[in-house]
Amino acid sequence: MSNSRNNLVFIGFMGCGKTTLGKWISQNVSMTFYDSDEYIESKQNREIKEIFATEGEKYFRDLETETIKEMNEKFSNSVISVGGGLPLREENRALLKNLGIVIYLRATEDTLVHRLAYDTKRPLLAGSDIRIKVHDLMMQRANIYEDIAQIIVDTDDKTYEQIYNEIEDIILAKASTLLGGKK
Repeated sequence: MSNSRNNLVFIGFMGCGKTTLGKWISQNVSMTFYDSDEYIESKQNREIKEIFATEGEKYFRDLETETIKEMNEKFSNSVISVGGGLPLREENRALLKNLGIVIYLRATEDTLVHRLAYDTKRPLLAGSDIRIKVHDLMMQRANIYEDIAQIIVDTDDKTYEQIYNEIEDIILAKASTLLGGKK
């Protein structure tokens, strides 16, 4: 895989830390941060939960695909956080791999439930018991995240600096494979 544009692409379940870590990296390393959900909200001039409510999930997933295509055309030297459901479409998985080094930020279900317990912005978590929702969605998504990821980092009980250093170490160790060239 070639990553001549030097992008890090974070995937993972909602609440795993993609956006927060991405912002931390952009403040501490010379990279620009983008969040696909924020990008969509800005272009649509409305929140994701409103898009879900008025247009439905399929419409939103179509917007995600358009967004990742745009990012492929425009972005370099960036940290990109994508919505938890974006990698579910096979088309999007190919686009993500082309966009940069795909990193799965993995967190346990207990950690996710703790982080998401009072979140009211995520339409897929609305309604019944959050623990059941997180478990059911993780059962659907975890294998996809693991299959597409070139790097998997467990985030529980780690600082942003520890996570970033781990990512950096893995990239250096796998440089010829991840960057499509020689060390």
